[in-house]
Amino acid sequence: MSDAVANEGTAAGGTRWLVTGAGGMLGQEVVAALTADPAAAVTAATRADLDLTDPAALLAAVRGHRIVVNAAAWTDVDGAEADEAAATVVNGDGVRHLAAACAAAGALLIHLSTDYVFPGDAKEPYREDDPTGPVNAYGRGKLAGELAVAELLPDSGYTVRTAWLYGAHGRNFVATMLKLAATHETLDVVDDQLGQPTWARALAVRLTELGRAALAGDAPAGAYHGTAAGQATWYELARAAFELSGLDPERIRPTTADKFVRPAKRPAYSVLGHDRWSAAGLPAMADWRDELKAAVAAGTFAVGA
Repeated sequence: MSDAVANEGTAAGGTRWLVTGAGGMLGQEVVAALTADPAAAVTAATRADLDLTDPAALLAAVRGHRIVVNAAAWTDVDGAEADEAAATVVNGDGVRHLAAACAAAGALLIHLSTDYVFPGDAKEPYREDDPTGPVNAYGRGKLAGELAVAELLPDSGYTVRTAWLYGAHGRNFVATMLKLAATHETLDVVDDQLGQPTWARALAVRLTELGRAALAGDAPAGAYHGTAAGQATWYELARAAFELSGLDPERIRPTTADKFVRPAKRPAYSVLGHDRWSAAGLPAMADWRDELKAAVAAGTFAVGA
């Protein structure tokens, strides 16, 4: 890790946080949320700064930090299907190395995982302790990372599963739909997959809240579900994004997932329950429509750009 990045938080005082994957959509939001907190000293490590598959580098990077937020991952779902071993080296083995480094340093770990660890065949929201059963390579790799955190950090490891993330940084569904509005009169969007659209900024704030609760000894270790409340299909999300952005939602037309064949199977049902937040003294996150409205109002998206 470069000296510039490693030293970023040391002079500021306060509790030292390390954010891995700091250049990604969520990572950037976590760094921004922590930078605004005078009680936090932030070390932001991008993929170029810190290799999750290098145990020695992880040991050195974690040393001196009280808490780590791991937003680094192999996120190419279809790419994982083509090369599961390579994806699991990052999402499984890499997380094990990071958990071991946290154990050695006595640091807490908040690790980001995914709804894809579940099979997607439920009829009601998945509880945090429901049986897992990934249907694709990406999910299997992420589950391996979850298991490593639970094994190596039983009292100081926090896994936060999220889904359907969108935000100001990087590629995401909402930004893509609003960009396509400039070149497509109508858009066919899948209406038979259910999930919880979640604003990266809102999740970043929740992660910092969880971290503070964990540091204070008020949050039990284990799995939490970091998704917005409510549920929607991709079609409903696209219509809401159009409407909130001043576009005609009738330009969005419903279709089915079988019209878009992709290498990796996607869960049909990705709605997660949020009961465990109460154990950390925190409420569930806001409804997805409220989050989306706030994101659009904040100028998160450039319509048609």
